Amino acid sequence: MALSGGVGFGNGRLIHHLDVVANRVLVVPSFDNFHEVRTMTIRPCALLAICVASALLVSVTAFAQSSSGAASPRTADGQPDLSGVWDFRTVTPLERPEELADKAFLTGEEVAAYAAERVRANNADLDREAKKQETTARGQVNGTSETRDLALAYNDFWWDRGTAVVETRRTSLVIDPPNGRVPELTTAGAERVAERVRINQRPTEGPEDRPLGERCITGFNSGPPMLPAAYNMNVQIFQTLDHVVLLNEMVHNARIIPLDGSDHGTVPMWTGVSRGHWEGDTLVVETKNFLRETSFRSSSDNLHLIERIQRQDEDTLVYTFTVTDPTTWTAPWTVELPMRRSDLTMFEYACHEGNYGMEGTLSGARVIEKSGE
Repeated sequence: MALSGGVGFGNGRLIHHLDVVANRVLVVPSFDNFHEVRTMTIRPCALLAICVASALLVSVTAFAQSSSGAASPRTADGQPDLSGVWDFRTVTPLERPEELADKAFLTGEEVAAYAAERVRANNADLDREAKKQETTARGQVNGTSETRDLALAYNDFWWDRGTAVVETRRTSLVIDPPNGRVPELTTAGAERVAERVRINQRPTEGPEDRPLGERCITGFNSGPPMLPAAYNMNVQIFQTLDHVVLLNEMVHNARIIPLDGSDHGTVPMWTGVSRGHWEGDTLVVETKNFLRETSFRSSSDNLHLIERIQRQDEDTLVYTFTVTDPTTWTAPWTVELPMRRSDLTMFEYACHEGNYGMEGTLSGARVIEKSGE
């Protein structure tokens, strides 16, 4: 499959994949008018080779000695080196379980038992008979419908959520508000959630009725912002002097982040428009201009995101983000998520080839409609 060189607008001109990712390798002319742009195509293997070559040019690590004598990894350009593949699996939940009330941290003695319970709770099929007593009126067991789980054959074999809590021993990934919970939805936010439930319960009228993740556009754990999900929780970071690329394993999304001080423009994108800068050794990324159809936990196109990525040690990144959307939540909220270095190779997550599932979904909906005539 050929990939177009053009991916979006910035400062009144079309930005090219090659101009952005490997601007030291290829110089692609800019055009003031869209109709003048000549689209460049490139095969995936060639694109990968260019990305790797660009990364190798600037990601050879130089170690700068700090005053304390500790080695701080740096790129050849002197920037903090965040490059590599990073794994953000954890069984620590996004929100603090209500039964833990004001308990923000676990003791060392509590960690093993808590992690084991989280693994058990996540793997709803392991003791299905025992959990039948826990089934709610909606047929849910720990948030997973028994019928749905069996029909899709998604059991514990496929999950890769991890088995450990975060090293800080926090009881939630949410660190602000202090109660470890996502703030309440606004009235408008609650109405959007109710509308989505209504759409999901009716026969599918068209592809637009289905979630973005199901359509392999964006979603799952790729964000932005990034959050742990069921599996494929890896991100690969590439750096050049004036760009950072966050390549998520799922849904195979490469977010290209300029560091040149350019503005966000006005054109909305599926994953928003990201711009980054360095604050000391911390990469700060501001993202806004999300499409109306994009939804992070029922957010609107007013979503505003600040992400921070900092190297904690040789094998750890600390990723934090603050979400602000006054039309969705009653207050901003912040998450802290550690990422561990991985020596494994990240392969393409192809989602479902040809989107054949959509054909079946729409065909089934038409059968349901016809049977009701």
